[in-house]
Amino acid sequence: MKIVVLDGSAMNPGDLSWEGLKQLGECQVYDRTMPAELFNRIKDADMIITNKAVVNEQMIDRLPNLHYIGVTATGYNVVDVQAASRKGIVVTNIPAYSTDSVAQLVFSHILNIVNCVELHATSVKSGEWTKSPDFAYWKSPQTELAGKTLGIVGFGRIGRKVAQIGSAFGMKVVFHNRSQVTDAPVEMSQFILEDVFAESDVLSINCPLSAENIGFVNQKLLQRMKQSAILINTGRGGLINEMDLATALNGGIIAAAGLDVLSTEPPKQDNPLVSAKNCFITPHIAWATLEARQRLMNITVENLQCFISGNPQNVVN
Repeated sequence: MKIVVLDGSAMNPGDLSWEGLKQLGECQVYDRTMPAELFNRIKDADMIITNKAVVNEQMIDRLPNLHYIGVTATGYNVVDVQAASRKGIVVTNIPAYSTDSVAQLVFSHILNIVNCVELHATSVKSGEWTKSPDFAYWKSPQTELAGKTLGIVGFGRIGRKVAQIGSAFGMKVVFHNRSQVTDAPVEMSQFILEDVFAESDVLSINCPLSAENIGFVNQKLLQRMKQSAILINTGRGGLINEMDLATALNGGIIAAAGLDVLSTEPPKQDNPLVSAKNCFITPHIAWATLEARQRLMNITVENLQCFISGNPQNVVN
């Protein structure tokens, strides 16, 4: 039984163990796989594990031995699921492994913007406090989150965790979800999308990307926001019209943005958000805590074990 891991460094750059997978069969781990290398690496594989390497219909049709594709992520758009189904290939994903870590980064971005800790720590290191005539100074406005409105788009596991943390800060929580939510805490209100944008002091995007919502964060919605508002996106970069957001930031339509995702990753040099005013971008790290990646590895092994035993779990097709 041959198992091939196509882009292992995404999940495990060296601080986790592959032993769990290696106990299940002959296991070949590649750090990265370029499109031109893909077929030769998996042509004899019974099972493949992928994160970002694309396995499309043309490739699936060329793999007579393949029975299983494990995606080491929640999103599984890198696999042509319908083609896999036609060939009787089971495709699995890994849901809910990074909820706490993603919600944590949402507030890392929020706190970075409202308190500018690094700015002030760097100022102290450069000697500004030593030379200051006063016992305290601040180089940016300091904003208290208590009493502010936190808007959330997408009230799934991550959105709910963000709401919980916001409530702990004393924030009022409003949210938009594509379906009616009947079990939200009584102090949290479901609004239509336009009203969430208009009411929020901080707006967190936590919904999945689909064909229906590509670029939905656009000029029209951004213009409904407060000039003092902060936009956070840890969902998918494609949810935002990036030129519209850059224009809004540079023109002072909104105050700031904290982003962990962009439409193309790594970004192209001409991405307008990279140089936009008050735009703070991290390189898609919300999911990448050691704890979240260990859960990712554990569930990857469990998914394959369950498939081998005839009781597959987390099947998406």
